[in-house]
Amino acid sequence: MKTKNIMIVGVGGQGTLLASKLLGKILIAKGYDVKVSEVHGMSQRGGSVVTYVRYGDKVYSPIIDKGEADIILSFEMLEAARWVEYLAPGGRIITNTRQTNPMPVITGAAVYPENLEGKIKDLGITADCFDALELANEAGSSKAVNLVLLGKLSNYFDFSEEDWMTAIEQSVPPKFLEINKKAFELGKNI
Repeated sequence: MKTKNIMIVGVGGQGTLLASKLLGKILIAKGYDVKVSEVHGMSQRGGSVVTYVRYGDKVYSPIIDKGEADIILSFEMLEAARWVEYLAPGGRIITNTRQTNPMPVITGAAVYPENLEGKIKDLGITADCFDALELANEAGSSKAVNLVLLGKLSNYFDFSEEDWMTAIEQSVPPKFLEINKKAFELGKNI
């Protein structure tokens, strides 16, 4: 199998690293060679966080170059726009539409760009854009955005529901398990 590339992008504290670890677990369980590389950036201050997940028969490097990502899973619209040049031709973006203001916007040094969803789609990119925070809140926790987005991502894999639930159970603390399972289901069915 040709190596597939998924970028998970967001802002520090949104759960991007848990999402990448959960995705890596299910891919390994399905027998793929998997490489995960985390680029934290200024994650502790709400800065950009990027994780590369590469899988296939044999993966030699954990890094995804520009134009190679089959899917960009984005926790925030501005992050989707920031990393769009990494998307491969025919690739897909799955993104949360909820805005998280970066520090320059918070301090008034910059303005959050308008109509990012439209600008991304104007590039001819296939994009699944929805308010993942609303669904996470419906599941019971604003911190479950990562599982909502993984639920949507799961539609592009040929893995069973049981496979995903096993990976969730192995990755999420028991006291948050039901909320995260519900968030996953809401994202899957959006």
